[in-house]
Amino acid sequence: MYIYPENLKAKPVLWLWQLRDISIVGIGCLVSVFMLSQLGLVLPSAVTALYGFLSIRLEDTSILDFIKHACAFFLTKQQFYEWGHN
Repeated sequence: MYIYPENLKAKPVLWLWQLRDISIVGIGCLVSVFMLSQLGLVLPSAVTALYGFLSIRLEDTSILDFIKHACAFFLTKQQFYEWGHN
């Protein structure tokens, strides 16, 4: 059974993630398992789990989107203020 997005313009979503996020988490899991079994590193598993948690979508927004917009507003994009009389 296929569930099509509204008007075929919305991004495809599976469960609570977009398909792009599921593929990133899947590849991250494969790399994490390899790093854990061969090198004993747990950090890639933690980063993958953190990304998976931050990319959960509810009502077409995620925590990761909010963090990206907040960093852009406060850190990377220049704010323009115009002072004067109307």
